[in-house]
This record gives sequence, structure tokens and C-alpha cells, in this order.
Amino acid sequence: MTKPLQTKNYTLGIDIGSTTVKYVVCDQNFDILAKAYTPHETKQAPTLLGLMEALSRTRPDIYNQIGKVYITGSGASRIAPALHARFVQEVNAVVLAVEHHHPDVRAVIELGGQDAKIIHFKESEDGKKSVLTSMNDKCASGTGATIEKCTMKVGMESNALQQLQFQTEKLHHVAAKCGVFAETDIVNLVKTSVPSDEIMNSLADAIVMQNLTVLTRGNTLMPKVLLLGGPNTYLPFLQECWRLRISELWEERGITYDKEKLEELITVPQNAQYYAALGAVIFGEGEENHDQRFTGLDKLRALVNGSNDLSNENDDTPLSTSTEELEAFKAEYAIKPFVAPVLQKVTTCYLGIDGGSTSSKAVLVDQEGKLLCKVYQLSKGNPMQDTLELLQQIKMHDPHGYYDVKGLGVTGYAADVLEGALKADANIIETIAHMKSAQKVFGQSVDVICDIGGQDIKVLFMENGMMKNFRLSNQCSAGNGTLLQSMSKQFGIPVEGYADTAFAAKKAPRFNYGCAVFLDTDRVNFQKEGYSKEELFAGIAKVLPKNVWQYVVQAPNLAAFGKHFVLQGGTQYNLAALKAQVDYIKARVPHATVDVHPYPGEAGAYGAAIEARDRVKERGEATFVGLEEALRMTYTSRTDESTRCHFCSIHCSRTFIDTKTPSSESVRYIAGFSCEEGTVESHEALRSLKASRQALQDSVPNLVKKESHALFAPTYTLDTRPDPDTQLTEQRVKQTLGGWGPTLRKTVSRSFNLSSEEEITHRQNLKVCIPKVLNIYSLAPFLRTYLEALDIHPH
Repeated sequence: MTKPLQTKNYTLGIDIGSTTVKYVVCDQNFDILAKAYTPHETKQAPTLLGLMEALSRTRPDIYNQIGKVYITGSGASRIAPALHARFVQEVNAVVLAVEHHHPDVRAVIELGGQDAKIIHFKESEDGKKSVLTSMNDKCASGTGATIEKCTMKVGMESNALQQLQFQTEKLHHVAAKCGVFAETDIVNLVKTSVPSDEIMNSLADAIVMQNLTVLTRGNTLMPKVLLLGGPNTYLPFLQECWRLRISELWEERGITYDKEKLEELITVPQNAQYYAALGAVIFGEGEENHDQRFTGLDKLRALVNGSNDLSNENDDTPLSTSTEELEAFKAEYAIKPFVAPVLQKVTTCYLGIDGGSTSSKAVLVDQEGKLLCKVYQLSKGNPMQDTLELLQQIKMHDPHGYYDVKGLGVTGYAADVLEGALKADANIIETIAHMKSAQKVFGQSVDVICDIGGQDIKVLFMENGMMKNFRLSNQCSAGNGTLLQSMSKQFGIPVEGYADTAFAAKKAPRFNYGCAVFLDTDRVNFQKEGYSKEELFAGIAKVLPKNVWQYVVQAPNLAAFGKHFVLQGGTQYNLAALKAQVDYIKARVPHATVDVHPYPGEAGAYGAAIEARDRVKERGEATFVGLEEALRMTYTSRTDESTRCHFCSIHCSRTFIDTKTPSSESVRYIAGFSCEEGTVESHEALRSLKASRQALQDSVPNLVKKESHALFAPTYTLDTRPDPDTQLTEQRVKQTLGGWGPTLRKTVSRSFNLSSEEEITHRQNLKVCIPKVLNIYSLAPFLRTYLEALDIHPH
């Protein structure tokens, strides 16, 4: 008797997301028999192949019964043919999964790695159902990628993050409209010693409010609401924040709900991270024309093992075209390791500290400006602790006690708090610190100083040894070291190995310069096209100089700034980014001299030390408490209701940092305020502050205020109107043949048309509001004169 062929009844659903790969295997009832969820670190096809091979080994009984494959997600289109899979649009997949498993749900919020979706299920009066969806299709803020990057800044472990509870008592301002702005705010909170749990709660609140404000498009999320996606699944504090803010909206808008069942009304279902893959399977239930069957993994293996030799319109040249070119570049520009000089006696020296956005640096220089010692470490989230660790490292470099520190200069994000705590001799802004550093090493001939730090870009334009202009990336931090660091982490490559990986590429994709979020989106798209990690690394390195000179500086003619360029900042340690910068400048400035600071990461601290030396020599004495006193500094940081500012309606959540050295009184530094009133603690101090501010206003004119009043002041008076018999000459223009024919111009004369008394009376009763914002100030003289000529009088 012949054994009948066994029918393959299982269906495989795959979701290739921007950061993770998920799959489910379901039976005919859509019950999940197998599933997996793992980050792909840009290796989408290899990760999926590994998951499928693992399934075939561990559960062959399930694997061998797979009949059809459905695939969804941002990276699905390239992989689908290799599996004979049918592509399903991801929003449709999520909608199908929700409608099947939760027919009573009225709204869905899904957060993915780089996208956010809000789906409304509506029912009209006649019973017809409709689905309204919205996505953040142009920006990846408010998603898992933003949370991941900000978690890196905070330094919080994943286990601690998953155990965090959401609390509203200690929330701080975080701008979530852009992932870059969110990271910047996070860094500032870290630098002011705000606890990590408060920062992450603030980020969650900002993300939730951003999505509720923007993605709902004015619609109300009606109960019941499902929370889907990885971030909503694995971060309980984010779930709690959704419940709090959505319930507040319900109460504000008069939506009736059972407060005792809030967790049921706003819930994370089982397998919430798999809903797109599950929906792809459900899609197959109604599919009649998908006759292709799953035939195994051979084509997927061929895709993974195949070379990427196909040409692409996005292809660009590699960072280096030959081994000889690369070796010549390294010979000229590779930064030599610093070897500290061996001291034989006590030496007068000066300390410089740069509390940067992502790292903290300290240097010691002697009276001639020669570097004696330098230390560098990634910030751990507390500027006071970072400083103590730097000072301890310096102490370890001086076992014989030869460092006689006579002065201290500070710069960077943490400069203000360090100035008060250690009585610094100089507190200078970062631009001046980098200028002094470059000029000390390369002299007064420097024309342009470009500093690329962890979170910002500074470009200084010099003339005759003086700074005549500068550009800062104060609105966006794309094109800096943090971008390289985060990209390295996403690819699973140590940041120290970035350059070697990038130099191995034979070509590079052509990224669009601009916002870091858009760069990451380009990275995802290029990844889908099959570019290797080496090629993507090279492409990111090559776009950095475009971000500096075209996005931040916006300079069409680089040669107009001069010929001597100095590159500084910790990003210059990355030789891939450095070579891209050098090649970009030399290609646009003939015979340019491009120098790299010998201590690029510590250039700011070096400049601060030089300034401290000059200040102490000028005054003849130092205010610095001394190295030994600084090492014994103690500090406390407090952010609670007692530190909140109540002098205005904003009620800023401030941080009080109290520091003390053995020989000095306690010094308090206040951080986290939005205006000057937040710098004081008592009403008496506030009155004193206002009095001193008023005295300053009386003695120094506020030219901006004067100009703003002058622009809206009356400048023209219409004494009499033209006589009705006045003849006017004007030119009338007529287009022929619908605009394709010649343009006819005719000069005509006519009498001046006066308004009737009724029209004038009507206009006199009108009120026209002119907002005093942006470029309206420059238009104000015209607008006011025009309206007054029409008899619309100011009120």
C-alpha cells in the first residue's frame, strides 16, 4: 500500500525590521508553534538564515511542514525572492493581526526600531468599519533607535532598564521631536548629575507625548488600546507612561472608562513584538494566487554568500584607491602615541580640564606649554566623579610628586560646576579653548580650525591671529563622533576598529548629508540593497565632511577661508573620518595645508591649561585649591521637590550640586534652570538679582529691544490722498496660448480709483493682528504703512 504524501500545513511569517528580525510559524488556526526575535546588526539575510537553520536543527518536525512564506518589514523586499515569499505591507499585517486576535481593540500604538505607527479602528453609524493609520515616515525620533542611543548616553544596563518604574515626580525637559535633540538634552542632564532613572523616565514621557501629539493627527485613542513592538514589550516604564498620558487625555476629553481596569484597556498583548510577522501569516488565509511553495534555504544561502558586485547609482569611490595611497596617508597623518616626559625634579605646571559631551579630558602643561601628562576617558554620566577619576589618573602618573600644579583652567559642558567647586583660575568657552590650543601648536598662520567632538562641531575662522567668525552645530549634532560610535555599536564593531573596517571597502554608498536620523535611514536603505558593513562604514565616513562644510558651515567656496586648516577633536583619532576630511578639503582648496592637532581629543583641555597659565602669570597668584585638595573633594547631588523652582510658571526641576574641599566652605551650583530666576533660591536673592539686572539695563542699552520697537513704530503719514482725476500709467501683461505663446505687454492710462465712504468705514472697524515673530519684524514697516494707508488704524 502506498503511503500518502503528507500535506505541509504550516505557514512561516517573517518580519525584517530596521534593527531586528522576527519570525513565527503558525498552524491553520494561527496558533504560534515556533518563534524567534533577535537583533540583526545590519546583517538581515545572514541573521534570518541563522534563525532558519537553527529551527531546522532543533524543530525539524515544524520546519519540514512549512508550506508557504509571507514576509514584511523594511528589509523584506530584497529577501522575499530567495524564500519564494509573498511580500505583505507591514501596516496591513499589523491591522490583520489585531483584527483577528483583538476585534474589540479601537487603537494600536506600535514602536519599532526606526518607525512608530498609530492605528485607529473606527466604526460609522451604519456599522461600516474603517482603519486610519499614521506613521513617522520622515523621521525616526520617538522610536526604539532613539531610546537605544539615549540609553548609551546614560550608561544604564538593559536589566536595570527593564526593571525601571515610571514616576512623574522627577521629570526633566527632553525634546523628542528629533532624536538628535533628545540625545543633546540627555547629555546635558547627565552632565548636571541627574540620576539615570529620572533621565530615562523623562525620555519616555517625551517620546509618549511627542507621538500622542503628532501621530494621532488630532484623533483620540479610544479604549481599548494595544501597545505593540519591541520597546513597548520589553520596557515596563514605557508602558506605564502610555497608560498615564492616555488616561489623562481620556479625562480631559470626557471619554468614559473604567479606572480600575486601566491595564486591561491599555495593554501589551502576548507576543506583541511578533504582530507584524503574525499578520503576514494571517494575510495568507485570504491569499488565492500565491502558489509558490517554500523549497528550502538554498537561495537564501546563495544570497548571503554571494558577492555584491552589481553596480548601483548610489556607488561612490572608496576611501582609498590603493594600498600605497593608504600607507602614505597613515605615514603623514596617523596620530603618534603620546609619551610623557620623565621629570627629574619638581616642575611648575598648569591643569586643564575639558568636561565634554561624551568624554572628559585633562592635561598638564609646563610653563612653556609643553605637554607633561594627558588623560582621557568616556564620561560615566557624572561630571564630578569623572573629574575625580581624571585627577586620580594624573596622580598615578606622578609617583614622585614632581607635579606642582599652580593653576586650573576649565572648559566644556561641565566647566561652570567645576569652576565653583575647585576655584578654577580660568573658565573659557570651548571655541576660545580650541583657538588657543591650535595657535599654541601651529602659530598665528592658522586660517580655519575645525573641531569635531562627540556631540558638536565647531569651525573657527581666523584672520591675523584673531577669530573673525565661527560656526557651531547648535541646532543639530549630525556628523560628529557620536554618529560613528553609535554606528559601530549597531554593526557590532568596536569603535577602535571602525577605520580598518572602512578602509577594507572597495566602494562606498553615497549618503545624503544632513540629520543623523536621516543618515541612519539611508543606512537602512543601503543595507537592504546589499551593501556590506565595510562599504557602509566608508560611506558614513565620507559624508562627515559634507555635514561639516555643507550642512553646518554652508560654505560653497571653501578656499575663501584660507589655506591653513587645523583639525581637532576626538573624532580625528578615527583615521577613516580623518582621511575623508583631508581629501575633501584638499580637493576644494588647491595647495591647502591640513594639519591635525597632535593631541586632538585633548585640544580643548590643552587650550584651557594654556589660558590658566596666562591668567596666573598675569595676576601673579592662583585661585585653584590645589591638586591634593581637589582629590579630597566631596559632593552631593539632589533633584527633588525641594529643589524645584517656583519663581515662574515653568517650575523647572533643578539640580543642586554641593561640593566641598577640606579647606573651603561648601559651594552650591544650581543646574537645570530655564531662566536667570532659577539661579537663586530665596525671594531676597531674587530681588537682589532683579535689582542688579535692572541696573545693568539702565547702564547698557538693549539694542535688540530698541530695534524691535522701532520696526513697529509709525514711519509714514498719509496727509492727503491723490485726486480722483489723477492719471496713472501702468503696464498690463497678457499670456497667450495658455502660456506657451508670446507675452503681450500694453501700457495704459487710467484714473485713480478711490474707495467709497462705506468701504473706508468698514476698514476702519477692522482689526488686523501682526505676530511679532521671526522675519515679520523685517516686514513690519511695510505692513504697518500699507494697512494705515487703507485706513486700518493701530489699536
